Amino acid sequence: MESKNKNTSLFSYFSYLYFAVIFLMSAYICYKNLALGITSFLVLIVLVLIYLNKKKMDLKKWRDRVQSASFNFSNLTKKSLLNLPIPLCILEMDGTISWANKYFDQMIGLEEGSTSIGDNLEDIVGELTLRKVLDESKIMEDEFVYRDRSYTLRYCFTKTDDKNQTGPEFRVVMYWLDHTDLDQLRIDLDNNKPAIMVIEIDGYEDVIKSTPEENQSLIRVDIEKIISRLEDETEGQIEKLANDKYILFTNKQAIKKLEKCKFPILDEAREIDRDNSLPVSLSVGVGYDGETIEETGKFASGAIDMVLGRGGDQVAVKNKDGYSFFGGKSKGFERKTKVKSRLIGHAFREIISQSDDILIMGHHYPDMDAMGAAVGVFDICKSYGKKAHIVLDEVNEAVEIFVKRIKEDKYFEDIFIGHERAIDMCKKKTLVVVVDTHRPSYTECQKLLSLSNRVVVIDHHRRGVEYINDSILLFHEIYVSSTCEMVTELIQYTDFDINIHKLTAEGLLGGIYLDTKNFEFKTGVRTFEAASYLRNLGAETLSVKKFFNSYAEDFLVKAEIIQRTEIVKERICISYARAEIDNINIVIAKAADELLNIKNIEASFVLGMKGDTVFISARSLGDINVHILMEKIGGGGHIDIAGAQLKDVSLSQAYNMVKDIIEEYLEEEEK
Repeated sequence: MESKNKNTSLFSYFSYLYFAVIFLMSAYICYKNLALGITSFLVLIVLVLIYLNKKKMDLKKWRDRVQSASFNFSNLTKKSLLNLPIPLCILEMDGTISWANKYFDQMIGLEEGSTSIGDNLEDIVGELTLRKVLDESKIMEDEFVYRDRSYTLRYCFTKTDDKNQTGPEFRVVMYWLDHTDLDQLRIDLDNNKPAIMVIEIDGYEDVIKSTPEENQSLIRVDIEKIISRLEDETEGQIEKLANDKYILFTNKQAIKKLEKCKFPILDEAREIDRDNSLPVSLSVGVGYDGETIEETGKFASGAIDMVLGRGGDQVAVKNKDGYSFFGGKSKGFERKTKVKSRLIGHAFREIISQSDDILIMGHHYPDMDAMGAAVGVFDICKSYGKKAHIVLDEVNEAVEIFVKRIKEDKYFEDIFIGHERAIDMCKKKTLVVVVDTHRPSYTECQKLLSLSNRVVVIDHHRRGVEYINDSILLFHEIYVSSTCEMVTELIQYTDFDINIHKLTAEGLLGGIYLDTKNFEFKTGVRTFEAASYLRNLGAETLSVKKFFNSYAEDFLVKAEIIQRTEIVKERICISYARAEIDNINIVIAKAADELLNIKNIEASFVLGMKGDTVFISARSLGDINVHILMEKIGGGGHIDIAGAQLKDVSLSQAYNMVKDIIEEYLEEEEK
């Protein structure tokens, strides 16, 4: 088009030049010969008239052609809009429909031949807010649901160009983009994502042995029926890996259904009764939403490890968003075999022998279980000819007496060091032994975990979402009474003659005494064996008892706590301490223990504040899993002994939080 315009302009230029030359020649002829000159001028006039007439005709043809093209284009546009396979309407600013294509009319349910023109849009589809933005260039979107269909409303405001138009100056062009089927497709694809479930029968051999011989085959059949029923319900494929282990391949939708009904397979397993003295319980780990099958498999593997670390009889579901847990109400039962302790003891000896610098630490505000276990590990290292240190910055009342006696004995010279010295000492090859916790944020000095790549964890608490996952040796037994019992077994069943100091033995016995509440809770055969072994090493029960002596002030605070106790549904006690004393965490723990002596009380929760931290102690007789409740606010522990620490919240806020989770737990239990 540009080339054509250039040619036309050039043609016009030469035409004007041509007429100018003729005019000059006519003027010259007229000067020489008047009659001939006039004739020449007449010829020039005729030529000019012919040229102008032709130019006028050409211009008319061009206009006709443009008008024809515009008309055809207009018709094409109208046809396109009419046949556009997207509902479309044009609205006046008051919502009146000034034009709509057939797909819009079909969408609103009009019969063929009927039209929506002249109707108000809101009268047809319901409340729909038209944005009063008079910006011709801006295109806007909204989401709208109409007749169970989901639409993206894409619309813009346009200004009419007809100055003589009596109607409104602005109109709204609205496109209805239906994405219902696409959304459903996405949902279907998401629901059909692969899911992997690993199922283990807790203590399978022990359960079978606890069943009369004539019923052992029946209990196996009952278990198989439950597993087979799960396969049918999930429309999956199950494979038996061992007598006590299965793997199920299914999809995300099936897992979501099981989550809604909270995995009834757990209750079905517990209801198996073939005169077995030990209950049937399942540990289930589920993984889904992985980017690959491999990642989903890792989710499932991590989930089953988490369940086993939490005591079994529950389900852990892991996806890209984290963990969720179901069940976990049973107490579990003691493992009587010492094979694991022997194996761990041998591995621990090898690790110690390969280490030059050894640092031992427990958790914040250590109790006798943490401190007793730490001193026990110190003696193990010393027996192997290695020097070790216990990291401890502040001494609280819970270990005050024991630590004082340790410092007074030359045998334990230079045993305790502060955070700064520990950090200076710690190198990549430094052995860091963590006792009585597996949560990095709970350790005495968390920075040591990042400085060293040789970490050993010894703990008996039920596993939480947060844990030290890069340890070179993990000794995690949730069925034992205490970490001190675990350390005692490492000493007792090792193949090396370990020399234990009398005070070390008393510290270990003190830890067992504390966590069993004087051998009342979580006390099994192995617990008494460990206590007997320590007693033979010279531990004196009277000396151990003195570790737990309290001040008169503590008794007064404990009395106040008991006095303001609130009882929830005649089953659970909850109270708090107003006083802010240094050993508030110890006092509230004792108060929580005391509240369990009230008739019909199944659990107790006591709160106390120190600085910017609210301490919570939770106790249970076993029917209520206080570990699960404390976990909801970032704590943890055991089924019958648990706790939590909340920072930057008031005592009243923390009290309401605990009360809410108690009421929520009781409501769920009633369903």
